Amino acid sequence: MDSTDNDMKKGVFSGGLQIQGLDVRAGSARNMTKLETISASWVICDSWAGVAGTVALAIAQGGPAMLVYGPIITLILVGACTLTLAELASVYPTAGGQYHWTSILAPKKVNRILSYWCGMTNVFSWVAICSGIAIIPAQCIVGIAIFYYPNYVPSAWHYFLIYQSINGIVLLYNMTLLKRSLWIHDVSFFVTIGTFFAITIACLAKSAPNFQGSSHVWSTFLNDSGWSSGGVAFLTGLVTPNYMYAGIDGALHLAEECQNASTVVPRALMSTLIIGFVTSFAFMIAMLYCTNDLDAVVASTTGVPIYEMWYQATNSRTAATIFIILLCFAATFALIGAQQTASRLTWSLARDRAIVGSHWLGEMNRKLDVPIWSLLFNFTIMFIIGCIYLGSSTAFNAFIGSGLVLQHISYAFPAALIMYRKRSEFWLPRTRSFRLPSTVGWIANIVTICFAILVLVFYNFPTTMPVSGGSMNYTAAVLGVMAIFAALNWWFYAKRKYNGPRLVESDEIES
Repeated sequence: MDSTDNDMKKGVFSGGLQIQGLDVRAGSARNMTKLETISASWVICDSWAGVAGTVALAIAQGGPAMLVYGPIITLILVGACTLTLAELASVYPTAGGQYHWTSILAPKKVNRILSYWCGMTNVFSWVAICSGIAIIPAQCIVGIAIFYYPNYVPSAWHYFLIYQSINGIVLLYNMTLLKRSLWIHDVSFFVTIGTFFAITIACLAKSAPNFQGSSHVWSTFLNDSGWSSGGVAFLTGLVTPNYMYAGIDGALHLAEECQNASTVVPRALMSTLIIGFVTSFAFMIAMLYCTNDLDAVVASTTGVPIYEMWYQATNSRTAATIFIILLCFAATFALIGAQQTASRLTWSLARDRAIVGSHWLGEMNRKLDVPIWSLLFNFTIMFIIGCIYLGSSTAFNAFIGSGLVLQHISYAFPAALIMYRKRSEFWLPRTRSFRLPSTVGWIANIVTICFAILVLVFYNFPTTMPVSGGSMNYTAAVLGVMAIFAALNWWFYAKRKYNGPRLVESDEIES
């Protein structure tokens, strides 16, 4: 057992801080290496693939300008969030992440309620992110069928069956094999990076004689959304480049499974941010130079617009199909990591007795070394969300869209509270492994909060105008339903049972 394990069991963190109410004795073994942690963090986001899967929305709400400058803006905004998370993770590396930090940093009178809502917000965001990843293979497989058989008209249950099959297969893998094959994250990392290079180089090579002009790529702003204001269209369209970093907090929730977490987790966060930007930015620039008809991409009947982009770039049905299959594999790899991460967050909340059924959900299976019941719990919710697709794909998409909104709200909780604590060295010891200059730290925290507000407002706007029942953005309604479930759980269970961790010394300095 290394020193990190011993410190965790004693509740001792960076700078000698001691935590009350944090029981890690039932935790998983720390058998994830530095590379495996970084790989898992990257594969969950798989940034270039995330942008590829949502490219049609960006074309309608900004066109090439959104695909070129959107990633740069997102790098700055999400970069501030990542710096905030990395700094706190270097002091308090726990599976609870944001909600544990909220519990520690908040005043004693409100720490339970604030940390509870932060935790539930984060859990819901991860379930939504997992659902969004799981639908990608279904869309890819059905898209291939439509591409080769134009007369084929898919039904909702076709997507449903593939979605649930992928979800179930990945669940079984996470339950029985993942802990024996953590190298899958390393393999996934190199496969997805290799796929990025292969697709990008192949598209550029095949399109070389017929590249689009630079003015088309770098200077074209399109607004086919119906919004009279180009600014509103651009802000609502930021959801596409933001998908580069859906689930970027994944490494936080694996902190109790990796070695030397206070150093490795911040590095995993920052490497995911940087690699994600480089791959996504280069990928979209290349695709824009290789695509000669953006309208055809948006109007693609396959349901996978990037398919049309790849077909135009290569002029080969076979090459485009191979690329779609590779994208399908990338999504499956991402779902493995996302399910693993989401289950650790659910397990952490159950360990703190914040969810009905915590007695089971907080168990770590001794033989398999995974939280079986938490995996099954998340799978069940994903299964129910998948059933919604049978009734309305619009409602299903609203669940997926809520993931980004909830993710950024969960980041804002600890960012606001560390500012409330004036970034004091008591809460952020100088000895931490990841230390921002004071001014940079303040700016990162402020931007994290402001971006959460921007996301909460504009990601709930309709993507097209005028609004119809089919084009309405139901994300706000989904957030309301989730809030009702969280409130009922608090009132009937967590209000009596839940207690988040606290610094031993913190009660002495409460204001």
